Amino acid sequence: MLRQLAFSILAVGFLSACATVTPYAPAGSDGGYGFADQKLETNKFRVSFSGNSSTSRQAVENYLLYRAAELTRQTGNDYFVIIEDDTEIHKSYSVSSTFPRYGRRDYLIGRRKHHYSYPYYSYGFEWGGRYDQQVHEFTRYSAEAYITMHKGSKPSADNAFVASEVIENLAPFIAK
Repeated sequence: MLRQLAFSILAVGFLSACATVTPYAPAGSDGGYGFADQKLETNKFRVSFSGNSSTSRQAVENYLLYRAAELTRQTGNDYFVIIEDDTEIHKSYSVSSTFPRYGRRDYLIGRRKHHYSYPYYSYGFEWGGRYDQQVHEFTRYSAEAYITMHKGSKPSADNAFVASEVIENLAPFIAK
């Protein structure tokens, strides 16, 4: 009884940990989820963020912008320009069923009763009965952008962002 209770508590803890939003951290610290960046040229970087199935598309895109702004400040620049960006959706499915995995067939040899178990897909399975099936869909997002970083005042283009303003405005939405 105590062992079952401990197992139940661990299972609930594991499931609740899986149901949390991806924290803002480098990729690899949470099963490959998080941010990554790579320097391509003197002021050009590729920045990406990958979220788990509990992280919304908006959160993933916010984290990407936040990382770009953070990286811009770290390199001593004032603003960044997004050259190209893309957000991808990744879907996976899990099926659970009340369909039993093995059957049991009884038979007599003389007066002794014997039985054998077999997988339901093997010969001899009676296909009667109704079984419920549930399909669970898991959706996760990843975003990637190519940015250039610059000093001075930001141009009036829609794809240019002042790093300090992005950090200030998005900080309340970043789960660290």
